[in-house]
Amino acid sequence: MSMTTGTPAAASADAEPHAATGRPVTGAALDDIRVLDIATLFAGPSAATVLADFGADVIKVEHPRKPDPARTHGQSKNGIGLWWKILGRNKSAVTLDLSHPEGQEVFLELVRTADVVIENFRPGTLERWGLGYDRLRGVNPRIILTRVTGFGQTGPRATEPAFGTIAEAMSGFAHSTGQPDGPPTLPPLALADNISGLAAAVATLTALHRRERTGEGQVIDLAIIEPILAMLGAQVTVYDQLGIVTQRRGNRSENNAPRNTYRTADGDWVAISTSAHSIAERVMALVGRPDLVREPWFHDGFQRAQHADVLDEAVGSWIAQRPTCEVVAQFARAQAALAVVNDVSQVVADEQYAAIGAIATVEDQDLGPVRMPNVLFRMSESPGTIRHTGRDHGADTDRVLAELGVDDERLARLRRAGVV
Repeated sequence: MSMTTGTPAAASADAEPHAATGRPVTGAALDDIRVLDIATLFAGPSAATVLADFGADVIKVEHPRKPDPARTHGQSKNGIGLWWKILGRNKSAVTLDLSHPEGQEVFLELVRTADVVIENFRPGTLERWGLGYDRLRGVNPRIILTRVTGFGQTGPRATEPAFGTIAEAMSGFAHSTGQPDGPPTLPPLALADNISGLAAAVATLTALHRRERTGEGQVIDLAIIEPILAMLGAQVTVYDQLGIVTQRRGNRSENNAPRNTYRTADGDWVAISTSAHSIAERVMALVGRPDLVREPWFHDGFQRAQHADVLDEAVGSWIAQRPTCEVVAQFARAQAALAVVNDVSQVVADEQYAAIGAIATVEDQDLGPVRMPNVLFRMSESPGTIRHTGRDHGADTDRVLAELGVDDERLARLRRAGVV
């Protein structure tokens, strides 16, 4: 329903081009930044996608014969990976064998023009290829190397393979998610990876900000096991101070109640939250149980959570007797927080998502119009935009290398050698 976000303001005639690449300034927030995305799958590449959405010139570098597995991950249509259309959007696609000496030479030529390299190889891999940070800094002292790995660059497990699932288990997330009498529950999506991608994007922008003052690049060491741990709130501190290990509570919260999902007379599910005490009071008045508000335990969210059974019974029985439209309307009139539990077909039809343009329609060369999540936020002066979907493997190799000064003869030699 919503088209792509607004196009950034046109570049002025006297705008300064990117110092290394010569690219014109477009008015996008990050249009003076070049990023080399040499990572695979999700955490590192999703960080690069965030930067690309806000104007960064992101060059996705893949092995000539072993494309990023994300290209075929998940559902496909006519053999075309759908997730890649999102993850690869706004990026130029280049092939380059980084383990080959000539590939390393070309890569270093790219590094000279770049501001950021994002990688997620096991620690020691870049160094083994002669492309460690010291080498990168030697050709470009301003380069920022963002390293996103499962366990970080140091420690007893640093060189072990890891994915988001491992982080979700190791961090305590899975232990605290699920029904009280059920098993630990993993999310059915790349949660830890995407959280890490956002954290890596923030870290990269932080390093770029510092570089404006110092002129120096630096290394960012981000472990996928870290950001999801931070998302668990006070669990570590609660254990440290009180010795309490958080247990599974289903859809309930240990910090407030009522907070749960409830089924309407239509068979729909709705979710409510009463993190604010005033909303908890309004909910109980709405469902006809103002007497509970007068209980001595009601005025403290943590104590309300200890009485979740009685609160859920009051709210759940009221909701169960009414159709969804009435429940939604009455909660809105009471200014109490509620949402229908949407499936994805309801998300793309949701009027609030439509109003803020959260779903974009983008023209794709293979699939035609494609709907996908839009850029993450709106900016009044330098909005992000989806310029194109994920490109074919190596689609931009000739153009990008030509911009480096690689002539046709050298390009042909690199191709014969399997370097590109």
